Amino acid sequence: MSWKRFDLTGRVALVTGGSKGLGKAMARGFAEAGAEVILSSRHEGDLEAAAREIRSAASTRVDYVTADLSRRGEAEQLAKDAVARMGRVDILVNNAGTNRPQPIDQIRDQDWDELLELNLSSCMALTRALVPGMKERRWGRVIHISSIMGFSSAAGRNVYSATKSALLGLARASANDLGPFGITVNCIAPGPFLTELPLSLLSEAQQDEFARRTALGRWGQPEELIGPALLLASDAGSYITGTALVVDGGSLCKIF
Repeated sequence: MSWKRFDLTGRVALVTGGSKGLGKAMARGFAEAGAEVILSSRHEGDLEAAAREIRSAASTRVDYVTADLSRRGEAEQLAKDAVARMGRVDILVNNAGTNRPQPIDQIRDQDWDELLELNLSSCMALTRALVPGMKERRWGRVIHISSIMGFSSAAGRNVYSATKSALLGLARASANDLGPFGITVNCIAPGPFLTELPLSLLSEAQQDEFARRTALGRWGQPEELIGPALLLASDAGSYITGTALVVDGGSLCKIF
């Protein structure tokens, strides 16, 4: 296979949650592969810094739009702003999300509603808004960032696991809707990656335990998600749709 099948020159990618962690790593990988990239998150300062860093590593255009995707109207406006800025969006990566661990009998309605909107509904809203253009061009890539918590779970991860499982079903249905138009829809299900979110939620002992539970015996680095994302975003993955690519260092395969 020619490496040119991973080339994204001439494509435009929108990456939500793109100012840090996995989102920033994937955005940088797309830019280095030739794509123009637009980042989104809630904080302009973080976006500006991320865009500057990516521009220093790649020669393509990198822009950003602030949006709070826990608000439906801002998700819809982001789609309009991205197209206005870049002309179109060929690759949509729905990466924005968060986790607020709560036991099932202590879930607060406000947290449930906000996480459902951010982790799941914003993915639907952005996909709904952007696929008409992809259908016209008869080419597109939609990538939802799910989680191995969509396949298994842990105490207190009720809302997070519910939303990440739902993304798997959303991808399967959308793949059937959009396949005739040359658009693929997939999930990436990361395992333990060393980003700001787990560092803020887990103690050092818990971090060590998560590492022990992987076949590789360590956490993943954000850069290790670039290859899987490039596969699903490029022509290299043109016959992959309606599925989830698990990138977990062997977490799900290790029972004991």
